[in-house]
Amino acid sequence: MTNPQKTISDQVAPLTDAQWPNDIADLRGGFAGALNVYRTMAHHPALLRAWAPLRQHIVKDTALGVERSEVVILRTGVRLGSAYEWAHHVSRARALGFSDERILAIKAMPEGEDGMIVRAVDALLDDHRLPTPLERELAKCLGREAVFDLIATVGFYSVLGSILMTYETPVDDDIADQMARNPL
Repeated sequence: MTNPQKTISDQVAPLTDAQWPNDIADLRGGFAGALNVYRTMAHHPALLRAWAPLRQHIVKDTALGVERSEVVILRTGVRLGSAYEWAHHVSRARALGFSDERILAIKAMPEGEDGMIVRAVDALLDDHRLPTPLERELAKCLGREAVFDLIATVGFYSVLGSILMTYETPVDDDIADQMARNPL
């Protein structure tokens, strides 16, 4: 029986190493054990195991490339209102060499290629599709496979954002410290 005094975030807090399920023990030393989002998802071991190959493609092997992917993820995080994704990806964008001005522009409405990508994220979140002229513009500039990866990245991070916000997953300590020391 669950304790009625506990919040949902207490009941589904990121798992510690001692709580980690044996059937996904092999994932703990990699990406899954490194971040609170995946330590939260570890409450459903089969989902986390199934998630791993898609994560590899979306995060590491995307046709978008790391910088364009980061623009997609930042915009998706801010549009969802996910403080976790925003903080983590501000940190990642800075590590990739993004200026704070560029990051803040992504939060608003940038110009150029970033603006095209931001408009695509907004269309996917608002209308669940890319309008034909925007899809053609993206395909011409980025390539059709990158357009598919853009769509998949928005979906992937929408699911993560929903998990994070439902279970009030805390920002990982190192990222929270970075943001406190060097806010945008």
